[in-house]
Amino acid sequence: MAKPAKALAKRIDQLKSHLERENPLLVDTVGHFQQLDQVAYRTGLLDRSESFANHISWWPLVSVLGTFSAGKSTFINNYVGLDLQRTGNQAVDDKFTVLTFSGDNEVRVLPGLALDADPRFPFYQVSEKIEEVASGEGGRIDSYLQLKTCHSENLRGRILIDSPGFDADEQRNTILRITDHIVDLSDLVLVFFDARHPEPGAMQDTLEHLVRGTIERNDANKFVFVLNQIDTTAKEDNLEEVVAAWQKAIVQTGMTAGTFYCIYNQSAAVPIEDPTVRERYEKRRDRDLAEIHDRIRKVGVERAYRIIGALENTANAIEQHWIPKVASTLKKWRRSVLITDLAVFGSLFALLAVFGFMAGVFSDPTPAGMAAALGLPVWLFSAIVVALLAAAVWGHYRIRRWHANRLIRSMRRSGVAEEVINAFRKNTRWFRSVLLARPVGWRAAARKRLAEIREAADDFVQALNDRFTNPSGTNNPPGSDSGSA
Repeated sequence: MAKPAKALAKRIDQLKSHLERENPLLVDTVGHFQQLDQVAYRTGLLDRSESFANHISWWPLVSVLGTFSAGKSTFINNYVGLDLQRTGNQAVDDKFTVLTFSGDNEVRVLPGLALDADPRFPFYQVSEKIEEVASGEGGRIDSYLQLKTCHSENLRGRILIDSPGFDADEQRNTILRITDHIVDLSDLVLVFFDARHPEPGAMQDTLEHLVRGTIERNDANKFVFVLNQIDTTAKEDNLEEVVAAWQKAIVQTGMTAGTFYCIYNQSAAVPIEDPTVRERYEKRRDRDLAEIHDRIRKVGVERAYRIIGALENTANAIEQHWIPKVASTLKKWRRSVLITDLAVFGSLFALLAVFGFMAGVFSDPTPAGMAAALGLPVWLFSAIVVALLAAAVWGHYRIRRWHANRLIRSMRRSGVAEEVINAFRKNTRWFRSVLLARPVGWRAAARKRLAEIREAADDFVQALNDRFTNPSGTNNPPGSDSGSA
């Protein structure tokens, strides 16, 4: 355990060193994530080789998702100013590609292992998640991920992720699991549609999975829906109808948040003969592209709020969801174990009691008397009693473990957080009494620590607000002591 803990401490130190140069405010946030870790270690929510700080992306992250041939790669190439991603009407990329800035002019393509083993990137240890979905696939990380580096100022200080299309039948479950992982970590999600297929039915079931997954999110505004290749609608001049069809398709899935943009690639556009129509389309495209680029430019600010929000949300999850779930599952486990113990051992002892009375064992309740009634030497009778008691203890622990495993399987089927399962497993270890009701490590001190972390998160938000706002409208610098509030 010491070696993984040492490796974790080294990774956290590297993260802090990077943030000291890039955003010093977030260095303190790392420290508060470590305080959350201490609560999680004591309650069993986390293993000591893990940290909540490694469960989020510390880099501003933009993901580009959508169906095949929707123009994702073309958009990325135009944005970075280089032909990084292959383009075409067919499925040309079958991997998730992470694009980052490089200090030299050479474009490098690195294997998925470079992402899976580096905690600075959003795919750290994603092979374990892949393995959960498809046994044996976690070792084939290079089949799902690749890292590309290039010298593009538009990538400096942020990460872009280009996804394979959602229409692929092979490895679909794994692709969806990785996609869900990306969406959770992203500061901005660009979802591309193909205007050449304007009917709502063109949205594949996997894309519906993506859209439906945003309905109950508290960060649904980070989704941007991009209707690409709108130049193909110019001949009929029915852009508004096409947009309405796609918007209706999205609303029918239950998604009401998110912004809708219309763009097309000028170099590959269908010629628009009517100058009035061409001007209107170009104006719409330029306006929407500018807004998309502006959203990408601002992800650094959104990233800071996201990380602080993750700090507070994790503290809330521990106190309001995870620990209560552990406690309620422990209650079920305790009741099941005691009922099974009563049924099994009660029946067994009842049978032994009936047999004893029939044999006259209890006429003289001393060990010698009971042994004589059975016609056994005292030592053999004592050995049998000890063996029966040992069998009862062994049986009790087997019952404990069986019910614990049954509940763990049920929680996994229900999608319960792995942290809850870890804590439940710790609470059902052999040396923990089945009669203990309170989850291990959950005391007043832990609740106080979480309250302090939530208060610190509010202070961090205020510090960020002071950087970007000045509600008083005075000339005093934001955050100064003078001036009205």
